[in-house]
Amino acid sequence: MTIRKELWFGFILMGLIILGTAGVLLAADTITRGHLGLMMLALVVVAIMLGFPTAFTLMGMGMIFTWLAYDRDSGKTLTLMVQSAFKVMGNDVLISIPLFVFMGYLVERANLIEKLFRSLHLALARVPGSLAVATLFTCAVFATATGIVGAVVTLMGLLALPQMLRGGYDVRVAAGAITAGGCLGILIPPSVMLIVYGATAGVSVVQLYAGAFFPGLMLAGLYVVYVIVLASFKPHLMPPLSVEARTVPLPPLTDRLLASVSGTTQRMQARALPALLRGLKGSANLGVPVSHILRQLTVVLLPALAFASIAAVTWHFNTLPTAPEVEVAASGELSEPGGALAEPTGAERSGLQEPPQSSGGLQEPTPSGGVQEPPQAPSGGLQEPAQAPSGGLQEPPSAAAAPDAVDLERTEPTRGFWIFIGIGVAALAMFYALLSFARLEVFKMLLASFFPLLLLILSVLGSIVFGLATPTEAAAVGAFGGFLLALAYRTINFGMVKESVFLTAKTSAMVCWLFVGSAIFSAAFALLGGQELVENWVMSLSLTKTEFLVLSQVIIFILGWPLEWTEIIVIFMPIFIPLLDNFGVDPLFFGLLVALNLQTAFLSPPVAMAAFYLKGVSPPHVTLNQIFAGMLPFMGIQIIAIILLYNFPGIGLWLPEVLYGR
Repeated sequence: MTIRKELWFGFILMGLIILGTAGVLLAADTITRGHLGLMMLALVVVAIMLGFPTAFTLMGMGMIFTWLAYDRDSGKTLTLMVQSAFKVMGNDVLISIPLFVFMGYLVERANLIEKLFRSLHLALARVPGSLAVATLFTCAVFATATGIVGAVVTLMGLLALPQMLRGGYDVRVAAGAITAGGCLGILIPPSVMLIVYGATAGVSVVQLYAGAFFPGLMLAGLYVVYVIVLASFKPHLMPPLSVEARTVPLPPLTDRLLASVSGTTQRMQARALPALLRGLKGSANLGVPVSHILRQLTVVLLPALAFASIAAVTWHFNTLPTAPEVEVAASGELSEPGGALAEPTGAERSGLQEPPQSSGGLQEPTPSGGVQEPPQAPSGGLQEPAQAPSGGLQEPPSAAAAPDAVDLERTEPTRGFWIFIGIGVAALAMFYALLSFARLEVFKMLLASFFPLLLLILSVLGSIVFGLATPTEAAAVGAFGGFLLALAYRTINFGMVKESVFLTAKTSAMVCWLFVGSAIFSAAFALLGGQELVENWVMSLSLTKTEFLVLSQVIIFILGWPLEWTEIIVIFMPIFIPLLDNFGVDPLFFGLLVALNLQTAFLSPPVAMAAFYLKGVSPPHVTLNQIFAGMLPFMGIQIIAIILLYNFPGIGLWLPEVLYGR
């Protein structure tokens, strides 16, 4: 019987782990508890690679070594296990995981992704490598709606791979685009991995989502640019779509209207807006109901109406009056910065005011007693209220008209507003110049598939990032929104909901038990002194910040071959996180690097989980070696993305700093 190459690799890696652990133990002068912690860590990794359940392996190893650390005291061991499990179950952040997962499964089973892929590949038909580009776009949107890598790769393998193979695409390019796009769910919010990392590292999930937004867009953009450039220079790898594949059939009424208002033979390329306007006149409307024309015209004018609404809201907030010279105080008085009137004190608000010494009025009694006559003011006698307040509420000159005048006075729009208007008008003009009836049908397909899903994603992520809701509350809204989408598309039934609930419970139970096992394992590792031993070893290397980050990312990258991301986060992040303060590394920035790194590990042969997901739904002639070969260029792009993020940390930290002032 022959053993596959990936199994050989796994056995060799397990042997290296065992030999390395044995070498560390033999080289030590005395075997301390910290060395027992390292042995526990090595045994856990080897057991997981052999196929033992991760969560129960962590719990079992943790309890055994805790029992040894407590000198075989079973009572203390059970107490630690219960406390660790209770601490995990009391973590409110974890409630968002089943809700986000449920939203993803509902969207997946509502057949929205199939419609989205069809409309995107028609909209991008003239772009080089259009099917691969549409696949990457669909994967990015689907990853944003689900955050589940296996589901994205599997579904896109069923939808996109057969179409790309029928279109003459190279197997390696098609497989690479699907696996790379499917792994975007690790990084792009609402990523379940970011929730798990935030709960493990004590980092705000809201800030992690904000920080991962632009790196996720950057990585998806790099993928798309690579595909377009490759298709431009090597078109035989990704042939353009045929005319038949790009053809969109028109509705009969639209075809009749087009025949009546257009005298050219190229009716499919006739501009939609002028033709619809001419059709409204009635003379050219031959047997086409006016209601049909109005419906089509409403769809055509939607971009203009949306832009007008956004422009009006932008103008309103851009021209709000600032009123820097006259401000209304809490007591109803007007205070003028730098002027005669100032913010009233507590005594002034109550009607009693202690006048300043220079302005005259009543003085404090002298030590000898009696009442002292007030000194003469510069103008003589008592001053008028307009010059200096002498107590009580004063009515400054023209106070009644000042607030209204300021409120009604708007500022001039900024230059940025006019630049935005100019760009928007130019984009609308280009849109209507290119909008034929065929493109109108594609636009309606996008309206029916892409925009409802985009609205759901923006409402969920926007409410989290802008602080309108917690991740748990936003996840609940997202799950309800996914249910409404499935209901609107009439794809919901009892079986679909039952299956989604079952898969959600299965995934959530796996993650929660992993957290329980991780808590017990981490407590045992710290109790044995393993964390202290690792920290002392790392500090003895005298690493710089850059060297530490490179070393940690290389270790995580290697661990990503045999282990799932969940195992890496819950087992190894508690070891790395305490070291960050010693090197001045932001845990948020470190989490973004880890998310990018784990995507790379998902695409690295010979143990690339995305490859096995795709192989499970591929035709028989698609081999693992072809899938691995297609992954390698995208893995190189991910390494470039990691380098860019490290050299330009503002890509990930700018948005959290702007929104939350980090």
